Amino acid sequence: MTTTSPGRMPSTRSNWLGFAGIIGITVGIFNIIGGLVALFRSSYYIANSSGQILLWNFTAWGVIWLIVGIVQVVAGFGILAGKMWARTLGIVMAGLAMLGQFAFAAAFPLWSIIAIALCLFVIYALVVPPRGSVA
Repeated sequence: MTTTSPGRMPSTRSNWLGFAGIIGITVGIFNIIGGLVALFRSSYYIANSSGQILLWNFTAWGVIWLIVGIVQVVAGFGILAGKMWARTLGIVMAGLAMLGQFAFAAAFPLWSIIAIALCLFVIYALVVPPRGSVA
């Protein structure tokens, strides 16, 4: 369906963008929850005896996941609102979250695999729609 507004180019509706926005918000919320768990109950995660994953401890990862999750939620709502900056931010944040999940996989492997797959879906859904389309 094509919509037009006075003084604007026609825009095409894209279900892929709606899907990306909703999944982006969902992954962001899950990352926020994961960050809070890492901050307040780090014993929940499986890790080595030193309490470190790759380079940082659970407190650092908790802060990282909180920030990434909040930005992903903001980007998801921006995608649903049809903002181009949100599509770009959504791709960047999904890529960063995916890389972070590879590093965090030692602590919670099942969730990391699921989160990586969801991030791939978000990236695909944000890249596929035609230029100028809205959610």
